[in-house]
Amino acid sequence: MLQNLTIIDLAIVESLDLNLEKGLSVLTGETGAGKSILLTALGLALGERADATYIRPGCQRAEINLSFDLSDAPAAKSWLEENELDDNEQCLIRRTIRQDGRSKAYINGRPTTLQALKLLSSQLVEIHGQHAHLTLLDNDAQRHFLDNFAKNNDLLADTNQAYLQWRTNFHELQALIKSSTEQSNQEDLLRYQLNELEQLDLENYDYAALSAEHTKLANLEQILKVGQSQLDLLSENEQQSANQMVNQSISALTDLSALASEFDEPNKLLIEAQIQINEATQQLRRFLESQEIDPQRMQELENQIGVIQSLSRKHHVSPEELPAVAEKLYTELENLSHSTERIDELTELVAQNKTHYFSLANTLSQARIEHAHTLSRLISNMIQELGMPQGEFSIGVSPQDIDTPKINGMDKIEFLVSANPGLPLRPLAKVASGGELSRISLAIQVTTSHDKDAPTMIFDEVDSGIGGGIAEIVGQKLRALGHNTQVLCVTHLPQVASQAHQHLFVYKKHDDAMTTSNVKVLSTQERIEETARMLGGVNITESTLAHAKEMLMTGMQN
Repeated sequence: MLQNLTIIDLAIVESLDLNLEKGLSVLTGETGAGKSILLTALGLALGERADATYIRPGCQRAEINLSFDLSDAPAAKSWLEENELDDNEQCLIRRTIRQDGRSKAYINGRPTTLQALKLLSSQLVEIHGQHAHLTLLDNDAQRHFLDNFAKNNDLLADTNQAYLQWRTNFHELQALIKSSTEQSNQEDLLRYQLNELEQLDLENYDYAALSAEHTKLANLEQILKVGQSQLDLLSENEQQSANQMVNQSISALTDLSALASEFDEPNKLLIEAQIQINEATQQLRRFLESQEIDPQRMQELENQIGVIQSLSRKHHVSPEELPAVAEKLYTELENLSHSTERIDELTELVAQNKTHYFSLANTLSQARIEHAHTLSRLISNMIQELGMPQGEFSIGVSPQDIDTPKINGMDKIEFLVSANPGLPLRPLAKVASGGELSRISLAIQVTTSHDKDAPTMIFDEVDSGIGGGIAEIVGQKLRALGHNTQVLCVTHLPQVASQAHQHLFVYKKHDDAMTTSNVKVLSTQERIEETARMLGGVNITESTLAHAKEMLMTGMQN
């Protein structure tokens, strides 16, 4: 339950520290006193979007803090443990809003996202605004009410999981069937492209080596000419060659070494140089003797390189990447070749998915039909107590004759009502007035209150359009609802306010500089006076006070 609400510098609230109790708490006050600000603060703290306009004029930031006792909120407690945000039995939520429009949220002192905050909040607080009854006109909301009452959550989750599995496999099957009409042409194209690439002898493909060989053959005349001239300079020039000159130097230094030993080392180096020159000469001679101009091989290389470059341009890759292209084409061809097998496999799998789905959906339909009768009877009894004595409420569950699985099962669920005897049941949207919708909404909330995870419910003037004795019954029902759930209700009805376990009064305070909104918990005497104000307006008489006291004493006895 919500234990404490603190607000700092939000709208016209300067500072507020409010402790809340179990049971039914009502907020009353003059129109414009700021009751909506409290609900706005709760909404912001629970994850609604914020901007700088919420900050009190002249202030740098606004702050809202909520403190919850988790002893009656097992779902929220489990969520906190799973997300490693737990702190014993307490949950502290903090939201700040800055002048630049940015806001921050914290759970138990740790920063969090708005998405995470909303997930947690949905398990702590359920808010019903002034127009909450309008959600009753939505078929999906109607289904949600019934499934919650029937405790169908696990069965519904299994049904939707079966639907999602069917949808995934069905879409893949449809895509394969559609592509199969183009498969033959695609296979022909892939085979043609592979054949082109396989002409390159991909197992022995080495574009770098081919390119090097082509370069050598294309320049072979120059290679032979320059190579022969260097061979002459090294050894074969009888007049003057490197080998001859080194040999002469060796002979001369050998003679000098006998006269001065310092010539020994240079002489050794020259001998080594002569050996290297002879080795280079032999290698160069062998290479030049092995080479011959081969126009036919040259033509073959040019043709092969031309094909390679043409295929490279065609596939938009470098010549070195062509083997990888061939591998990719081969994989695509293999996949196409196996698509027929996959179509057969998916056809069988989709049939199995449908069988599983419809088995679960039929079980879900039976559970809905069974609990729809019970919930219809309970709500009918409740709306008859709320001023529709001849009213009848029914939940229609009609399994649809469908061949294709649908999300949330195969049922059409519709809330039906007959406000007067002798009139047939008709859809809620077509027959109920605003006041009737409010009462039916309240009847549903009270009837299904035991099936809610959130331990705190907030009602914002859901009793609008109701008065007199019916308002007193509404107050009694809200008080009864407060026996199992913490209920916070904004109301203008004294009949409802008199039933509260705790009465909160919202009022404005004025000074020369600023108007602020404040809240205080009323004592018994103050409750009598506030109830009298709600009953009698400006001029409060002794009889009005007596009536207010009687209402309050009667309400407190329930």
